[in-house]
Amino acid sequence: MERVRVLVHGALGKMGQEVLRSLCRDPELEAVAGVDIKGDGEELLLPDGSRSIPLSADLESTLSRYLPDVLVDFTTAEATMPAVRTAVKHNVRLVIGTTGLSATNLDEIKGLCQRQGIGAVVAPNFSLAAVVMIHLAKMAARFFDYAEIIEMHHEQKADAPSGTALATAREMVRSRGKAFVHASTTNESIASCRGGEFEGVALHSVRLPGMLAHQEIILGASGQTLRIRLDQISREAFMPCVVLAIKRVAELKEAVFGLNQLLGLEEENC
Repeated sequence: MERVRVLVHGALGKMGQEVLRSLCRDPELEAVAGVDIKGDGEELLLPDGSRSIPLSADLESTLSRYLPDVLVDFTTAEATMPAVRTAVKHNVRLVIGTTGLSATNLDEIKGLCQRQGIGAVVAPNFSLAAVVMIHLAKMAARFFDYAEIIEMHHEQKADAPSGTALATAREMVRSRGKAFVHASTTNESIASCRGGEFEGVALHSVRLPGMLAHQEIILGASGQTLRIRLDQISREAFMPCVVLAIKRVAELKEAVFGLNQLLGLEEENC
């Protein structure tokens, strides 16, 4: 059985390095090249020290030369979209974990993959616990009128609210079939202290050293609250589902958003 050839976009970043580490451990996968804005044309030593791979800032030429099957992207929204357009042109499948992608970006990814007939897996969070958290929140959303989400990340995270928090709110509203009731205040002594709002869901972002990725969903009804909490303490949490997506994306002929389909979490169960 031939190994799946993988190019990592954002290879010098923390997530890119974690992806390369996971590729080294899986005999069915092969890291063939890395692309990074800081790439200088030198080779990149793999995290396990076994060998080196080509590293470049030029995605177009790297795709043409090393012919990967899959491009894994953990960068920024600004870097992801040009990479998607280039990769699709080369018939390279996509696994995208970058957050901060807009609805317009997602629509473009969907259209590009449909026209080219290639698969993509796009998810704001590849943690199994995060997928289950959103699934549970969708189930609970039908029974509560009030909901707030507090997401907490390290101080270097660029976007707010997190892609996971926004995806959670969207899925909760979709499952409920209407907006939540937003408990607004008549007097805010400090502007925006109630956070942002999406369809009645209040969204709060915390950025502090000592945190990686955490989220708490609080749903309220008369005399009771329900809390669903996620704590990710290591980037290793994302890797099992990243590896699964790399192996399964070849089965797809279109873009899939979220991991429910890959994990067998059927929509009707919500």
